[in-house]
This record gives sequence, C-alpha cells and structure tokens, in this order.
Amino acid sequence: MKNKTLFNTDLINNMTIIDNYKRIKNEVIETALKCGRNPDDIKIISVSKTFAVEKIQEAVNSGIKIFGESKVQEAYSKFPLVTGNYELHMIGHLQSNKSREAVDMFDVIHSIDKVSTASKLNSEAEKKGKIQRIYLQLKTTDEINKHGADSGEIITIAETICTMKNIKIEGLMSIGPNTTDPLLIQKSFIETAQTLDILNRNLKLNLTGLSMGMSGDFKIAVQEGATILRIGSAIFGDRNYI
Repeated sequence: MKNKTLFNTDLINNMTIIDNYKRIKNEVIETALKCGRNPDDIKIISVSKTFAVEKIQEAVNSGIKIFGESKVQEAYSKFPLVTGNYELHMIGHLQSNKSREAVDMFDVIHSIDKVSTASKLNSEAEKKGKIQRIYLQLKTTDEINKHGADSGEIITIAETICTMKNIKIEGLMSIGPNTTDPLLIQKSFIETAQTLDILNRNLKLNLTGLSMGMSGDFKIAVQEGATILRIGSAIFGDRNYI
C-alpha cells in the first residue's frame, strides 16, 4: 500500500484547493508545536504535477506561493501561462540534458545526486548570471525506482559542488519508503537529518534545509526536522496519470 492512500481522498476531492492547503498548514502548525518546533521554519510546496494550468492559477490566485513539478517539459508547458508571483521547485529526477531548461524555469532544484549534473547546471547558471539553488538527493531505501546518492557519496558530491560558483546547496532531499509502516518512514527521515549533520560537520557548512515528507507522511517528517514538505494530492486531489 502506498503512502498517499493514508488520507481521506473523498474529503480532499470535495474541498477547494485553498481549503485543502489551509487544512494541511494547520496540521503542520499543530504537529510542529507539539514537538517544540517553530512552524514558521516549515514551508509547504504544493506539488502541481499532472494538474492543469487552471488548477495552478486557482492556487496562485488564492494565495499559494510555492509549487513543485517533476518534469521539465511539463513545467515548461504550464507555468509560462500562469500569472502572479510564485516560486517553482523541481522535485523530480533531472536529466542532465535538461539542465538549460531547468535553470531557466526553476528557482530551486531538489534532486541533484551527481556531480556531472551539478556541473552542467553550474555552467548554464553562469551563462544566465544566476545562482542556482539546489538540494542534494539522499537515497534512504533500496527501492530501485528511487533516485539519490547514499550517505557516503553525498559528502563527496557536496565537497565538489561547493567549489562551483553558480550553485548554492541549501540542504538534503529524500523520499520516504513506499510503506505504511511509520517506523520505517521515521527511520528514513532520521537518516536524512543525521546525514545533513554529518555533512555540515565534515565540510564545515551550516546547511539547514531538509526537503522530506509528502501527503501521506508529512507529520512524521515535521517531527524529524523537515523544513520543506512536498504536498500534492492532499492539496490538489486525486491525480489522473496518463
């Protein structure tokens, strides 16, 4: 059973996007306060992949400011048509041959797990006079369909990327295991937070970003230190995958 089936889809589908967002925001605030965290330290990315421009525009008009997409091509087909002020994050795996488009389109890229991809981003960002904000993707499970580098590789990757003038590492991203077992999910998020601590100590950095937690497991992520949550279905409703 997948994580995303852990919430009431009928309720979500019958509410407006902004009402769903506010409900998630309130749950984040409540969870953060219970574990002694400042809710203001936690941002919500509204993941709009597979949803139409009209839905995204509705979200922007209602006050939602941060969106996430998984594919460069899909983002390119939708967001130039969206008006208003918003920030766009790339949360899916980035193919290095899409680096130019990714730098053009995304404020933050969450899925860097190779020096070669970062190098191409750095080159494209330099051409644009941009500092590209990124997260390094940590793989905390053995699921073959998930990308990311292991904790040992992350240190080496980060050390090299820190020498790139047009890349700014903001933290680590991870995707929890495809399970309903909260202990396994918690273990994944704990590993992510601990790896960030190790990275900071080893490279004398002060990174604070932890991008982890989605619709089915965001409360556990908040408890383990997440600073960015990637919430899609619980805000926009059921997806129609083609």
